Amino acid sequence: MDEQQDPQPASPPAWNPYLATCPTRQVLDCIADKWAALVVGLLLGGTRRFGELRREIQGVSQKMLTQTLRSLERDGIVRREVYATVPPKVEYSLTPLGESLAATLEELRLWAERNIEDVLRNRETFDAAAGEGLPASAKSR
Repeated sequence: MDEQQDPQPASPPAWNPYLATCPTRQVLDCIADKWAALVVGLLLGGTRRFGELRREIQGVSQKMLTQTLRSLERDGIVRREVYATVPPKVEYSLTPLGESLAATLEELRLWAERNIEDVLRNRETFDAAAGEGLPASAKSR
């Protein structure tokens, strides 16, 4: 009697964000967004309400913060909890997936803080050199 072999389990697809059709690009678009990185960074410090996030992230509009939170919630990075109170109380926190992302984004933030002076100096040098090639009328703008 022939024994039937179990078919090999299908291996997960090899994701390649350099391909236009790869869904990892959508995730990178979301997490590389400055507002998303700032929201995740704040939530690493604990649960926040919408108003707290808005006050702590200077320059973000209500619309942009709402869109960012919805996107992060959709991807499973942020948990939104609504309490049945009047008025309704809504809190945002990181999921375990979000916590793993926050650790990576924290390293990126720290890199930016450690290297901002070099970046600013390089920008100044670059802009000065680029300005040397401009006509006199363009330099005075």
